This record gives sequence, C-alpha cells and structure tokens, in this order.
Amino acid sequence: MAELDADLDHILPSPVLPPFWAKLVVGCVSLVCFARSYDGDFVFDDSEAIVNNKDLRAETPLGDLWHHDFWGSRLSSNTSHKSYRPLTVLTFRINYYLSGGFHPMSFHVTNILLHGGISVLMLDVFSVLLGGLQYTSRGRRLNLAPRSSLLAALLFATHPVHTECVAGVVGRADLLGALFFLLSFLGYCKAFRETGNKEGTHSTFWVLLSILLGAVAMLCKEQGITVLGLNAIFDILVIGKLNVLEMVQKVLHKDKSLENIRMLRNGGLLFRMTLLALGGAGVLYVRWKIMGTGPPAFTEVDNPASFADSVLVRAINYNYYYSLNAWLLLCPWWLCFDWSMGCIPLIKSAGDWRVTAPAALWLCLIGLICRALCSADRHRRRILTLSLGFLIIPFLPASNLFFRVGFVIAERVLYLPSAGYCMLLTFGFGALSKHTKKKKWIAAVILGILFINVLRCVIRSGEWRNEEQLFRSALSVCPLNAKVHYNVGKNLADRGNQTAAIRYYREAVRLNPKYVHAMNNLGNILKERNELREAEELLSLAVQIQPDFAAAWMNLGIVQNSLKRFEAAEQSYRTAIKHRRKYPDCYYNLGRLYADLNRHVDALNAWRNATVLKPEHSLAWNNMIILLDNTGNLAQAEAVGREALELIPNDHSLMFSLANVLGKSQKYKESEALFLKAIKAHPNAASYHGNLAVGNTARYSEAFPMKPISCCFSCALSSLGTSRPGQKALRNLSAA
Repeated sequence: MAELDADLDHILPSPVLPPFWAKLVVGCVSLVCFARSYDGDFVFDDSEAIVNNKDLRAETPLGDLWHHDFWGSRLSSNTSHKSYRPLTVLTFRINYYLSGGFHPMSFHVTNILLHGGISVLMLDVFSVLLGGLQYTSRGRRLNLAPRSSLLAALLFATHPVHTECVAGVVGRADLLGALFFLLSFLGYCKAFRETGNKEGTHSTFWVLLSILLGAVAMLCKEQGITVLGLNAIFDILVIGKLNVLEMVQKVLHKDKSLENIRMLRNGGLLFRMTLLALGGAGVLYVRWKIMGTGPPAFTEVDNPASFADSVLVRAINYNYYYSLNAWLLLCPWWLCFDWSMGCIPLIKSAGDWRVTAPAALWLCLIGLICRALCSADRHRRRILTLSLGFLIIPFLPASNLFFRVGFVIAERVLYLPSAGYCMLLTFGFGALSKHTKKKKWIAAVILGILFINVLRCVIRSGEWRNEEQLFRSALSVCPLNAKVHYNVGKNLADRGNQTAAIRYYREAVRLNPKYVHAMNNLGNILKERNELREAEELLSLAVQIQPDFAAAWMNLGIVQNSLKRFEAAEQSYRTAIKHRRKYPDCYYNLGRLYADLNRHVDALNAWRNATVLKPEHSLAWNNMIILLDNTGNLAQAEAVGREALELIPNDHSLMFSLANVLGKSQKYKESEALFLKAIKAHPNAASYHGNLAVGNTARYSEAFPMKPISCCFSCALSSLGTSRPGQKALRNLSAA
C-alpha cells in the first residue's frame, strides 16, 4: 500500500501541501464550481418546500416542525410524502428570519458554503479511508497519503452530479445529511487508539456520540442513518483487521481455530456492533412511529418499475436504474432535474439492448468485490471494500430494495455515494501509475478531468439559476419526459406566452395521456381563450382519470358556468369542495354562480366561507360589498367593507367599494377620504376619479357648483384617454 500511495503522490501535479493549504485549495475550488448559482431564483421544488411552506414563517410555532413533513404537511395526513427532515426545515426558517423574507440569495449562499465545508471535511475522511488510522507511540495520527486524499477530495468537490444539491435550495437536506454523516464517521474513528500490534481499545462515549450524530443526519435526510452501516464495516475491516475471504474459507472447511474472531470479541467488537445495532433500530423505530400512517403512497408515474406486475420486470428495471446512476457518476454530462414520466421507458423483454447495461454494471462490481476479497495486500483489500461500502451503503434507501421510492433517478441521492466513486477513481489512478512510466500523461488526464468537471459545474449551475433555463435544459436530455414539457409550458404560461404554452401542454398530454395536471392547465388556457368545448372535454377527462382532483373540478365548473350549464357547474363546485374542504377559490366561484342565478343569500354565504378560509381573499370581500350595496343593504355592506379593510388595509378596490357605500349613506367626508386614498394607490383608475366627482357633486353642488366636479372629470378623461370605451364610460359617468 505504501508503494501505491507513493506512486499516486508522484503523479499528482502539485507539491505536498500542509493540511491547512490542502483544505484551502479544496474549499476554494468547490466554491468556484457552484458560485454562479449564488443569486439564482427559487426553482422547481423550492416553491413548495420553501415559498409555500408555512413552517418557515414566524407565526408558525417551532413545535409544528416536529409534526410536519419536509413540505409543511402534517405527517399524519394520507397525502404526506413522509419526508421527515425537521432540522433542514429549521435551517430554512433561520435563513428566512435572517434575510427578512424569501430572498433566494441567502438560501443559495448557505448551500454553497455547506458544500465547501463538506468538501473540506472529505479531506479528513479520505485520509482515514485511503491512509488508515496510524498512531505513533505518543498517540498522534499520521496521514500516510496526503496527495491521494487531496485528489479524491478535489474529485468530490468538482463532481457535476452535485449541482442539484448545491444549486437547488431543497438540496440542503442532502448537504446537511452528508455533513452529519461525515461527522458521525469521524467521531466513530476517534473512538479508537491503536498502538502497534496490541489489542485495540475504544471510547464508548465517542461510539455513542457517533450514533447520536447519525440520528441527527437522519433528521436532515433519511439516508443519513446509513452511516451506522459504514461505521460497522470500518470497524470490522480496519479496526478488527478481519479477512472476510479467509473467514469464509475456514467456515467452509469447518476450521474451529478462528483466532481472529476471538480477538475481535475480546477487543470489544461485539459490544460496539451491539451498540450500533440497538442505536440504529431505536432510531428507525422512533422514525416509524413519527411517520404515523405508514409509508407514503406514490403513483405509477413517480416510479413505474415498482408497479410492474412481474417480479422479473421489476428486478431488471431496478438494475437498469442502478446502471444509469453509475453512468451519471462516471459521465455526468447528461443531467436532468427530473427523470420520471417516460424519461426512461421500461424494459419489458430480454431482447431489449438496454439489458446489457445492468450486466456490465454487475460484471464491474463483481470484479471489484473479488479483487477486494482475494487481494493478498491487506491495505488494498481494505481500500476497495471501504470504497464499495461508501458507494453502496448510502444508496440503499434509494434502491427500492426495502420500500418503494417516489422517483426513478434522483441526482441528489448520489451526493454521498459519489465519495465512494471518487475513492475508486483515485485508487485506479494509483494502480495505473504503478504500471506505466508515462506519469505525465496520467497527470494530464487528472487535470483534464478536474477542468472538465469544474466547467460542467459552472455551466450546470447557470442552468439552475431560473426555471426557464432549467426546464429547457432537460428537453435535450429527456425529450420523452412529459413533466419536462409540462414545466416548460407552465413557465411560458406564467410569462403570458399562451400560444407556446399550449404546444408544450399538448405534447405533455400526448406523451402521457393520463397527465391530469397538464390537462387541467391546458383546459384553463383554452377557457381563457374562449375555446370552451375543448376545455370542457379536457377537464372532464382529467376528473375521470383522477376523481379527487379538486382543482380540475373547480375549473370544470367555471367552464360549465360560462356555457350556461348552471346545474352541472354547481355540482362540479360541490364535488371540488368535497375533495378539498378548505378551498376558498372554489367557494368564491360558487358564489359567483349563485349571484348569476340571483340566489343572493347563497352567494353571500359562499363568499363568506371563502373569506373565513382565506381572510385576504379580496375578490370575495368585494363581491359581498357590491351585492349588499346593489340589494340596498347599505348598513350591512358598510359593516362588511370595514371588516375587509381591517384585514386588507391597503387594497384600493375595497376602499373604492366602501367609499361608494358611504357616499350612498351620505357619509360624504369618509367617502371622499377613501376615494382619495384609493386614487393615490391606483391613480389611473378612471372609475375612481369619476365616482369621487359624483360624491363631490352631491356634497358641494350648492357652495362650489363646478370646480370639484370639473377637476375630477378631467382626471377621469385623462385616465380613460380617447378610446371609444373610455368615451362611453365618461358619458355614463356624466349622466350619473
């Protein structure tokens, strides 16, 4: 092993760096890779996990974080994804508090700094894994492979597959989970002090602290608990110096002279394994109890392979997914924010050429495992085994082996496994340098890989800066992914480009004929363009496919109302409320339907329900005021208007409506004050100037017959311009 390390140190094109400078280099390189995303927007899942997550706001009690999932829903809810990461949400809340709101920069900068800190910490981890724990007679640790550790840390810091974790704010969960994962591992290493060939000793305190840090890692991201498995493997192979192959051979030959086993038992291995097993089981039990209603319910579009009827089809596709994850580590050029919804078609027959990918993966893994077990060099055997352990163990929760996961491929789950890949790559360069004299070529290859990785990180970080670039970047990687087309269409629709949005929505529905969200959004646009028949067909199909899709039921009701199919519209609204009881917008639209049918009491009740559920629902408040005004209930209209302005004091439309009511009630002074306040907030509203003129006419007609009204009509004329609708409104205003 010493020879291997020496070869590796010779090919690395840098001097031997003191620990401080090595960490400084790694930290700076990691920051350069992802610094471009520092002022990016909230994109993709950030909207739900941060912007729409009430757990970040000061009015939400801190205790609620321990009862809610990552997205702010109650864990006991059947719709919860059961992603329990309260410590990650707490850091989001701290960002929100320190930055004074939802300012993306502070969130992004935190992620970038976290990745830099983790990359620096990887130097210590790789020093242990590649160089081992060696102690002098005075107990001081010696780092035997400074350059190999530096190379592995640089490969980790610059790996492009990390972009999603760093540039996407929700990747904070993976970063924090990795941070405490590494701290737990280093804490476990600190529990040991080896002196020569004497029997090893350990500190129970550090073992228990390592278990605690593993639990903290799990509260940041679920896969953090897997550090206990890595600790166990490290203990067995490094501390216990167990030769697995030799042990298996002795068992097969019924050799009872298992001296190694007796030595490990005497050295406290069984005690430490018991602590790790009990600690892990206890943490998992508490996590299961907190989950409440069992595992989350995912749909076929989330993970189609897990819904395949054949066990063989599921197994083949799972292994194909593993090979694609391995390819992302090996060649991280084709990166996508989402790999679901047809991005990776299922393998359904043995004749599919893609079955060669999992076969190649397992040939490589078996070859590495055999070399690890059969190598006569104990250090080489240990490094290969620990590299594979670091590669595989943190990936197990995402493997579908123990439970169904809600994705096909997720680049974020490769953050920790990539450390094992970096170790294997470093080991490979060392082995290659040992058998060649052209070490300069190997050095050039290393520099080339690092340069390409940095360049790819910079480019990919730029794509994560806003949703338009992120979604469009996926079109070339996953053209069959319906969600990619849906997100591009949604982004275009939000920017007002409905024509282009329709094209992408249609493509999303073509790729996935059961994509109800694309149908709903497409139906909405067609409704706004008055293409009501096609909109009704799409929305009807959406609710047939997903009967509990409340938003589609509400939009279907709006279309049916526009088509004068009032009974069907009322039934659609009622169905939407049945599936989503707290649905203020649906109550608002139901109130509009009742108002059209002159069912005034029902309309008022519906709008009141909307304001109870959403006190800032300005449209519902306004409609109540106007309806009460039009029906002559001025006192009630005034009471509702004052109540609304207390809740939404800066809404100029509410000021205008209440000012009209006060004017009719001959409270001219208050009315004028509100009109002026509304005009100040929205000076270009012609009706505000005109109605103020009418109020002034009623109040000042005797003392000032023309001056106030002429001024207000001049403002109204200026606001309306010379258009025909403006002239007509002005004539109506003058007649009034």
